[in-house]
Amino acid sequence: MLDFIAKINGYVNNVVWGVPALVLLIGTGVLVTIRTRFFQFSRFGLAMKETVGGIFKKEATTTTDKRSISQFQALCSALSATIGTGNIAGVAYAITMGGPGAVFWMWIAALVGMGTHYAEVVLGLYYRRKNADGEWCGGAMYYLRDGLGSKHNMKTVGRVLSILFSCFAMLASFGIGNMSQMVSIKESVQSLGSITGNLTADSIIIGAVVAVLAMLVIIGGLKRLAAANEKIVPFMAVFYIIGSVIVICMNIENLGAAFTSIFKGAFSLKSAAGGIGGAVIAQAITWGFKRGVFSNEAGLGSSVIVHSTADVREPAKQGTWGIFEVFFDTIIICSLTALVVLTSGVVDLETGASISGVTKLGLATEAFTNSFGVYGGILMAVAVSLFAFSTVLGWSFYGVKSWEYLFGIKYIMIYKVIFVVFVVLGATVDAGLAIDLSDTFNGLMAIPNLIGVLALSGTVVKITKNYLRRQSGKFDVMPMLSYREEKKKKRSRG
Repeated sequence: MLDFIAKINGYVNNVVWGVPALVLLIGTGVLVTIRTRFFQFSRFGLAMKETVGGIFKKEATTTTDKRSISQFQALCSALSATIGTGNIAGVAYAITMGGPGAVFWMWIAALVGMGTHYAEVVLGLYYRRKNADGEWCGGAMYYLRDGLGSKHNMKTVGRVLSILFSCFAMLASFGIGNMSQMVSIKESVQSLGSITGNLTADSIIIGAVVAVLAMLVIIGGLKRLAAANEKIVPFMAVFYIIGSVIVICMNIENLGAAFTSIFKGAFSLKSAAGGIGGAVIAQAITWGFKRGVFSNEAGLGSSVIVHSTADVREPAKQGTWGIFEVFFDTIIICSLTALVVLTSGVVDLETGASISGVTKLGLATEAFTNSFGVYGGILMAVAVSLFAFSTVLGWSFYGVKSWEYLFGIKYIMIYKVIFVVFVVLGATVDAGLAIDLSDTFNGLMAIPNLIGVLALSGTVVKITKNYLRRQSGKFDVMPMLSYREEKKKKRSRG
């Protein structure tokens, strides 16, 4: 049965991550970047002021709405889902499959993705609405239905795409947000030693413990989830950054060669995964983009769901937090993992092939162990467990909101129970299949979302111009804050 699922998934994966899908992914980011006049680059200082600088402002860390969360909590909750095993095992896997050059294309995916994610978050806040409990609900499903669907003869298309996105997001929550993370938690804990002497029993115990911890947070809803992430994410990020920087400093003599291998490998004709000529370059590009998107989720429309719950009225302002999210996840965290692997001598710098033969999480663990000895394994076990657990928490919320969109608010508890059960099951599945399924669901989510972003890119441009004009203080213009408010204004004028 698993072989049949793997075969079908392989076929679908090749389609959703084929050339057309990559063109759509890259093209959307490039188009948004150009149309917003390179906002993520030209206004990078503004983004840092609003985000890094905003952390020290009361308005960014507190909320006056009992049903909303603060901007900082929204960022931490988004990062809890994006900073996961893709930042560690995924990066190591990309290097072995696409060569060191895959890291270069991962960076490109992030730089372009910063523009895409900015647009997603802006649209998420602009088209969000409150549910029966007074909570903000936003995401691709809403801007597909109310944004794309409001265009001429596009009502049905918008509704169909919104339903498809919600279905794919819900399925993805069991893949990228559950099973693939549990596999990594299981492997990292088991690398430290056996609990019972039986691998199957150990897997079930690990899954059960994580399921209980996750349930305690998930059952509490958005506020408890945000409160947990606000504490877990900063700690785990700093913990991993310090460990990675120490490893890189210990191997500083190899840093130049590592960077050379990345830039040279981006256009190399050799890779560990095989292939010749242009096929090898295509491998580097494909694996770089797949791992980049798996990690930062720009283009998926997923973390928009939690950004839309932030207690902030300005869509463009929250959009800058989306820019920082991608930058921090990929340019900082993923780059550190790549440099740890490439400087520690565990891979061939020309092809990316693993020297010892281990791949994925095992390769990243080996890189840390080479520098820290047994403590490297402990560091990785802690880092991976925290990264993966926070991702489980973050994606549980995305799944909840997707379920709510499809079936209504009354039946949310059904999803939560199923999700927690899958936490246990996730600890027992094959690692390769879990990651491959996650890739497929990511690609399926991205397609309707990117169609929506492309179709509504003009709206993003208008909101951005409106925001910048008011920021300059030179123009007296009415703010563009909400689609529903704009709709009411049009009706009152009519």
